[in-house]
Amino acid sequence: MGVNSNRVEHFDNREPATLRIQTQTPSLEIHAVQLPPQRTTLHKLRHRVSEIFFPDDPLHRFKNQTSFKKFILALQYLFPIFQWAPNYNLTLLRSDLISGLTIASLAIPQGISYAKLANLPPIIGLYSSFVPPLIYSLLGSSKHLGVGPVSIASLVMGSMLSEKVSFSQDPTLYLGLAFTATFFAGVFQASLGILRLGFVIDFLSKATLVGFTGGAAIIVSLQQLKGLLGIVHFTSQMQIVPVMISVFKQRHEWSWQTILLGFGFLAFLMTTRHISLRKPKLFWVSAAAPLASVILSTILVFLLRNKTHQISIIGHLPKGLNPPSSNMLYFSGPYLALAIKTGIITGILSLTEGIAVGRTFASLKNYQVDGNKEMMAIGLMNVAGSCSSCYVTTGSFSRSAVNYNAGAQTTVSNIIMAAAVLVTLLFLMPLFYYTPNVVLAAIIITAVIGLLDYQSAYKLWKVDKLDFLACLCSFFGVLFISVPLGLAIAVVISVIKILLHVTRPNTLVLGNIPGTQIFHNINQYKEASRVPSFLILGVESPIYFANSTYLQERILRWIREEEEHIKDNDGAALKCMILDMTAVTAIDTSGLETLCELKKTLEKRSLQLVLANPVGNVAEKLHKSKILESFGLKGVYLTVGEAVADISSIWKAQP
Repeated sequence: MGVNSNRVEHFDNREPATLRIQTQTPSLEIHAVQLPPQRTTLHKLRHRVSEIFFPDDPLHRFKNQTSFKKFILALQYLFPIFQWAPNYNLTLLRSDLISGLTIASLAIPQGISYAKLANLPPIIGLYSSFVPPLIYSLLGSSKHLGVGPVSIASLVMGSMLSEKVSFSQDPTLYLGLAFTATFFAGVFQASLGILRLGFVIDFLSKATLVGFTGGAAIIVSLQQLKGLLGIVHFTSQMQIVPVMISVFKQRHEWSWQTILLGFGFLAFLMTTRHISLRKPKLFWVSAAAPLASVILSTILVFLLRNKTHQISIIGHLPKGLNPPSSNMLYFSGPYLALAIKTGIITGILSLTEGIAVGRTFASLKNYQVDGNKEMMAIGLMNVAGSCSSCYVTTGSFSRSAVNYNAGAQTTVSNIIMAAAVLVTLLFLMPLFYYTPNVVLAAIIITAVIGLLDYQSAYKLWKVDKLDFLACLCSFFGVLFISVPLGLAIAVVISVIKILLHVTRPNTLVLGNIPGTQIFHNINQYKEASRVPSFLILGVESPIYFANSTYLQERILRWIREEEEHIKDNDGAALKCMILDMTAVTAIDTSGLETLCELKKTLEKRSLQLVLANPVGNVAEKLHKSKILESFGLKGVYLTVGEAVADISSIWKAQP
């Protein structure tokens, strides 16, 4: 293979900067390795900040618009209701009316149940199903999100606050801390949206959430044994061992009337849930079942009230709208730190659930949900809720699923639901007096049983063992340690996983696919063969201070193993190592220093180091650090194929 002498041995300083390698063989043209256009440091910083905080370019809609049009667009951006309200009609209202009334039948019993799960008065759950949905209908961008209390946030708030404050001995302080935690949850959520820091919640990986929600579902279910069995004196601890000890230690408090009623309605609720899962068109069966259970059980207990003294009932619930609670917020004192910590953790969990649910149903209807706008909407509705006797709320999966299946078209369905709750608060509160607590326990168990996602856990085991480990640690951490610590353990494991990928990136030996200029992993493609006298390595990571030492040691080990392989197979002596940098998306000064040291080390062993396809800012940094010049014409190529062809032709041309 001959070598074309048409080589220009210098850097072209014109834009874009180029290392000229114009050698051409009869079969393959050797292309130039180009550097990106020169940009100022300020321009680079602006671009980087834009990519971090504004990947969706929210200001693009304002370009080339009049001042009035910009005002309208800004109003629609801040209040999405102005986007669809002008085109709203009776047909849409009919669909939203049906879906709103349907989710109201689910929201009322769920609100009461989840408030008890958070160790709050049942009426707080109804308050939380009235104000937040109204706020979200103005600010939210999801058409199908059903807003209200959710089981996980309720459980976490209840467990964290109960560790320091007794809800039975000091109910006023406990209630004030719940509202304060809700306030800080809302401030935190809205701040993430305003500052466009949504990537913070990405540290809660899918594996972490699967384990956490599964463990929490079991804890929630076991906690409901108090209501299902009629136990009066029950542990306030949330771990599985103390709960089970308390269950069997209080066997003398078990009530057969409560057990009969509770397990009867639990079987009814589970049956309706199974019917709706098997036949999605019958979604209304499971949606209406909780309210039907409340009505039937209340009538039954009322009729048998002289014979059912052992069955615990809700009792008096105050009528009327949400009372103001801003005077109950704590901004000083010994419990402020507890309220802030509880607010941030419940805020993260509820935000993760709300955005995930919103995006899930948006994808089914092929429309977009703006994550940052959702954070602001959820945050602001929690801030408003904390001042109107509400605790942490977000988008509920069960309500949203019912809302979607019932045919909701806009967020008006949340307004209809809130109106139904309003009627309940104003006129129907006395009807809940004889509602048995055991039915609320059955409703909670039925709602959280779907959080046991064993199929996702099995998929994690099949796909990624490290993700499965994070899932298990989260699961058992919640069960045996505590809910917040279990979540913390899972997050730590997820961060460790990130650090492992960062500090110990993959390095691959590449071989040539016969008949092509494609080079791929020889372990993945069995037909890929080593190129005589070449060791071709691919690095699948940025090269910087956290992994540069490891990469240098690992590359030298690859060279040693390759030389041993050549010796065992009587192959051609190793002369050149090609480092494929296609997947190296970034490099810092430590990485640059590593390349220099590696080049010097290989030269002492009479081996040539060649770089292939340095991309983007990697090539720019190689150029500015003068490393490209030190590599010279035979040290940097656009592709591995061109590097092998050109270097081989040079070897053949040598006498």
